[in-house]
Amino acid sequence: MNIDPYIVLGSAVIGFLVGLTGAGGGALMTPMLILLFNVKPSTAISSDLVAAVFMRPFGAAVHMAKRTVNFGLVGWMVAGSVPTAFLGAYLLHLMGHAKTSQTNIEKALGAALLVGAAAMVIRYFLDRRGGHERTAVVHGLVVRPVPTVAIGMVGGLIVGMTSVGSGSLMIVMLLFLYPMLGANQLVGTDLTQAVPLTAAAALGALAFGHVEFSVTTSIVIGSIPAVIVGSFISSRAPDRYIRPAITFVIFASGLKYAGLGTTVLGWVLCVTLLVGAAIWLAYVQPWHDAQSATFTVPGDEHEESVGPEPSP
Repeated sequence: MNIDPYIVLGSAVIGFLVGLTGAGGGALMTPMLILLFNVKPSTAISSDLVAAVFMRPFGAAVHMAKRTVNFGLVGWMVAGSVPTAFLGAYLLHLMGHAKTSQTNIEKALGAALLVGAAAMVIRYFLDRRGGHERTAVVHGLVVRPVPTVAIGMVGGLIVGMTSVGSGSLMIVMLLFLYPMLGANQLVGTDLTQAVPLTAAAALGALAFGHVEFSVTTSIVIGSIPAVIVGSFISSRAPDRYIRPAITFVIFASGLKYAGLGTTVLGWVLCVTLLVGAAIWLAYVQPWHDAQSATFTVPGDEHEESVGPEPSP
């Protein structure tokens, strides 16, 4: 079994993004394997799904420890996603050599992700302008079973066919279905529901797909430490930092699946990242928080910082 150090390195980058945003796993890992390492598409999808079975539980465990997981929400999503993940893997097997059909599916998925990213940007600025903060506690969430199961069914079918959906598409739908819930808490819930979903899809890949275990092992070695680091950050960071990161990853995934060339995609993402960061800084102005956390005590000639009391 040959371990590819470059796949290990690339998997570490993508594993970090998965832990940070809950998205970007199959949406970025599979194109990386195909475009940079010339892995056959069906093999890349199957190998990535099997690797995700080992990677995602570590990210989910971090969020469980931080209590950012709603297990009721997870249960309803899994009820919809697991059966359709098997169906998706079987449909991928039936398509076999019908590359045109899979390309059309990926382009449709890319368009859906781009629409979702645009909707997230609009919603973000509307929330900021209206002063609406996502302050709901994940454990106090009132779960809506029917639409939650529907989201699971859509995500399961897509993840079984393309290895993307459990993060990139489903988290978009969850953000709109539960508008008061913080993105970092949805990341924890999404990572947890993805564990049985990817397990089901991986079983389908083992039964109907073409898994290359050297590729899978390389992905696992690189992604597990990185997903733990990303999950620690996302479980602690405020919503206003996590949501832009999720949006960027979903935007990148959408462009790739819509068929944008690798070189063009790289330049578009670089420009988007720079421009988006400048706009975000100008709009959010996070440095004002640091300024507002200081005040001058009457009668004193020095400023004292006011912040949360240190933990015991």
